Amino acid sequence: MTPRKTIDEFLGVRRLAVIGVSRHAKDFTRSLFRELQKRGYELVPVNPEAAEIEGIPAVKNVKDAGPVDGALLLTKPAVTDAVVRDCADAGIHRIWMHRAGGAGAVSREAIGFCERHDMTVVEGECPFMFLADPGFPHNFHAFCRKLVGRYPK
Repeated sequence: MTPRKTIDEFLGVRRLAVIGVSRHAKDFTRSLFRELQKRGYELVPVNPEAAEIEGIPAVKNVKDAGPVDGALLLTKPAVTDAVVRDCADAGIHRIWMHRAGGAGAVSREAIGFCERHDMTVVEGECPFMFLADPGFPHNFHAFCRKLVGRYPK
């Protein structure tokens, strides 16, 4: 489980590459993107198949994102392995491997790579649960995880 301090430090930065955000407006990744945008984060969408996301020009690769403070990965695990290597090459040392259900973006190999390269990783959490006043169902999800002792401390 990722320590809460690591989560808070990641959410404390303001310029993020959001890798794998969907081209489809109704996709969950877009709702997360919009929420972060609404909360004042400066986001750089990274999607090789999108020209723009929510009115922001998308880049094809994280190396084209310019300087960012962290990378939020909304990718499949098979893609995550290559993405963390690209992040390392781009000098990005804060990584969040999102998970809402299933494996999400989490890859054991990618986590190992990050650890060997002194990259900080938030592994398999959903940022919604750690934002102030996230609303339903995110606050309920956080409550349930606290109840069973699975909420990061």
